[in-house]
Amino acid sequence: MSIKVTIGGAMTRFVVACLMMVSVSHHGVAAGESERFVCTTLVASGNPQYPPLLWRSDRSPGELVGAIPAFLRELTEPLGVKVEVRDKGSWARVQHLAKLGDLDLVAGAFMTSERIGYMDYVLPPMTHLSTSVWVPKDRPFEYRHWPDLLMKRGSTLINNSFGQRFDQYAKANLMIEEVRTIEQSFLMARAGRVDYVLYEQLQGQVKLERLGLAGDFIALAPPISREGLFFAFPKGSPCNSESFREAFMEQLSHLTVNRRLPALIEEYAARYVGNQGL
Repeated sequence: MSIKVTIGGAMTRFVVACLMMVSVSHHGVAAGESERFVCTTLVASGNPQYPPLLWRSDRSPGELVGAIPAFLRELTEPLGVKVEVRDKGSWARVQHLAKLGDLDLVAGAFMTSERIGYMDYVLPPMTHLSTSVWVPKDRPFEYRHWPDLLMKRGSTLINNSFGQRFDQYAKANLMIEEVRTIEQSFLMARAGRVDYVLYEQLQGQVKLERLGLAGDFIALAPPISREGLFFAFPKGSPCNSESFREAFMEQLSHLTVNRRLPALIEEYAARYVGNQGL
């Protein structure tokens, strides 16, 4: 199985403006220096419905596994910081805990103006993800741009974001039912209760293959959005120091240039679809 992942891509005007607001210096602490961080254990969490990037462990209840946890450990090991990627519940709950400062790191989030209020994003984005309109193969409809969804019923995860511009458009104009699991969204679509599912192209592809439903759905073109996926430190986390963010950023930049995450995504996509216990 081969999953193609592209690093890079054009930013929306909103994201470019937001990046200028992120408080991350480009004069960081080099990996391996003797500085000791206050943060010695980084407690991270993220969307548990996000394979091959993140999903719930079969072997270790309470943990998340996938390409991002593996990538994060490679990133922080040279800094002498231990990482625990925990299953904190739904994506909506993870965001709530980040607002409270009860997490040290959100391992994968799109950028929105609301989230910038309670998290500091780290540059560069770890990857860029396209979000698709998924429809039952036997009930496709013409889709070219957002207004084609106006008279349709959709479904996605609670508190999911697909980029600031689309989120605003959807809130004002579209009928989208939010549910706790993306499996529920796909089953609702297959049963005819909704017309489409909004979900990322990569994640939707591997989810449907694991569920045995890959032949039942297609992703309409073009994608509704393509957004950068970031690591983000909740403002209330004791790990959110300038020195640690700088060192973290340098390691992230190094691994991104070396295309480490795409290699891990290929590996973990095959493991997830093959239902290999992790």
